[in-house]
Amino acid sequence: MKVVLFCGGYGMRMRNGAGDDVPKPMAMVGPRPLIWHVMRYYAHFGHTEFILCLGYGAHHIKDFFLRYEETTSNDFVLRGGRPELLSADISSWTITFVQTGIESPIGERLRRVRPHLDGDEMFLANYADVLTDAPLPEMIDRFARRDAGASMMVVPPQSSFHCVDLGDDGLVGGITPVSELPLWENGGYFVLRQEVFDHLPENGDLVADGCAQLAKRGRLVAYQHRGFWKPTDTVKERAALDDAYARGHRPWALWERDGALAPGGGPVPGARR
Repeated sequence: MKVVLFCGGYGMRMRNGAGDDVPKPMAMVGPRPLIWHVMRYYAHFGHTEFILCLGYGAHHIKDFFLRYEETTSNDFVLRGGRPELLSADISSWTITFVQTGIESPIGERLRRVRPHLDGDEMFLANYADVLTDAPLPEMIDRFARRDAGASMMVVPPQSSFHCVDLGDDGLVGGITPVSELPLWENGGYFVLRQEVFDHLPENGDLVADGCAQLAKRGRLVAYQHRGFWKPTDTVKERAALDDAYARGHRPWALWERDGALAPGGGPVPGARR
């Protein structure tokens, strides 16, 4: 299945300073940017056709892939001054780069890449800035068996704040951590059918417009995930992921559990174990 990645936002809360025009998906986690980790997740399950919805700072994303160096994250043998890879990341990926506008909301970005989906009944979509260990095949299979137009992965609230129950007299009746409330948040991982385009107005939003309209019609389903899920909305959150990577705690890196794997999940041709 094709994977649409929304990677054109400003990411203002990730800014390091004036003049920093690096889009959020290019923030580094270990030796690679966020978008690479998200793409490796999908490729691990065999989904290697990517459509990048570019916008702000697009040249950073283009340059990263045009100058991609496999030896940064793969073992290799240097023979006669030339590297022989023992594993590879992106050699079998197909990546379509589409400029979808600087100010475009997510729904409009999706509308603008529709011709590149080739009319596929189902496709995947992602914000390109959230990491998870969710079982993607199960997420897809559950949706495929349902008569619905879209599936949204949902996760428990991530806030560390507490909700306070107040009475009319101002007395506190109880205090509950937000994470323990019977609420769910949008997790940013979508499985979509072409039907979603019927509910996306020009310059609309995928969730507020497309998913909301599908929900009103009983055409939106949720995949509940209680496992690892981490957003990168702030510098602090990105730094926490970077630190976890350095400590070897990388639950989202499912591909590392299987040794030397090709992008589609199989052994790398000619790889030496």
